Amino acid sequence: MKNRLYKFLAIIMLSIFVSACGNKESHKEDNGNSHNEEQKTEEKDDHNEGEEVMLSQQQFEALKMKIDTIASRNISGYVEANGTLEVPPQNEAAITSVIGANVVSIEVIEGDKVNKGQVVAYLSHPNIIQMQTNYLNAYSDSNFLKKNYERQQKLYDAGVGSGANYQRAEAEYEASKAMIKGLEAQLRLLNINSSSVRNGTIAQSISLRSPIEGYVQRVEVKTGQYVEPQTELFEIVNTHHVHADLMVFEKDVYKVKKGQKVTFNVQTMQDEELTAEIYSVSKTFEDNPKAVHVHAEIENKKGILIPGMYIQGKIQTENTKTMALPESAIVKEGDRFFVFSAEKENDDWSFKPVEVLLGEKDGNWIAVQFSEDIEPNTKFAYNNAYYLIAEMKKGEAEHEH
Repeated sequence: MKNRLYKFLAIIMLSIFVSACGNKESHKEDNGNSHNEEQKTEEKDDHNEGEEVMLSQQQFEALKMKIDTIASRNISGYVEANGTLEVPPQNEAAITSVIGANVVSIEVIEGDKVNKGQVVAYLSHPNIIQMQTNYLNAYSDSNFLKKNYERQQKLYDAGVGSGANYQRAEAEYEASKAMIKGLEAQLRLLNINSSSVRNGTIAQSISLRSPIEGYVQRVEVKTGQYVEPQTELFEIVNTHHVHADLMVFEKDVYKVKKGQKVTFNVQTMQDEELTAEIYSVSKTFEDNPKAVHVHAEIENKKGILIPGMYIQGKIQTENTKTMALPESAIVKEGDRFFVFSAEKENDDWSFKPVEVLLGEKDGNWIAVQFSEDIEPNTKFAYNNAYYLIAEMKKGEAEHEH
């Protein structure tokens, strides 16, 4: 009985000892896990702080990095509108001939810049010579009629001449003067100097001149070609006054008014954003589609802007602005978003991650908010954010090894 009691007590003591050891190991393991979790949290909180990506000037140029200060944009409240680049009617000119003639020479080609009054072509035809001959004959006849009129006037004043002869001479002389004025006007239309004709100089050809300054848009003739009167031979366009002509649909017309800002892109410069200001809103609808024309003066003209180019634009209907960056400047890491500040260090570029909160999106632009105030002159990378975060991770991995 006594031996059984000793065995029973020994089993209980052994069980208590094993349990204590297990709790001790468990406690030790829990402490280890807790310490690891705290370390991971600290690492997570410290992620991206004090880190940077360095790019050489060569890498910077190869990646075509875009650097700029933070932009202030109207992200919400806009009307989408498409259209074309146009010029006002007074800045377009069609050059025609007022007489049927043959093209002797063409002095310009498409794309040439021309000044107002510059010769673009020469024309020739027997009719041109005939008109100058007619003018000379009329001028000579007028001189004869003038002398006859003066003679009849003296006779009439002296009382020895017939009143009828005097009146007839006066009428014939006045008619000859009218004829000369008409022929001189015709010669001016042909760019022929009438005084040169009176001095005996007969022009064999006439010049066609540009009525405005601009660029040659089209050349519709060939050398030697006979052209009919009023046929369009050249088209000149003054692109200095090119503007955005947007079509706004009926449902959005009430939102649009003079003075509002427009941002748009043209096909030839997709990466360049142009800005304009509305100076005119049409008061009549086009039938197909049912929309009104909105004209806007371009404020930052750059590149080649040719009338007829298709444009895609947005009319800002609200004045609320916010800080924004292009989508390519923002990268997501876990559930956080980062942009990269940029700073030149000697010949290299330093990029540091800065956490941001995202707001509304407008096309390729996204509103951002910073947790801390930033200096107004701070520059940011406008593109390649995913490349920069990948380089930063690569640097972290190499540092751990």
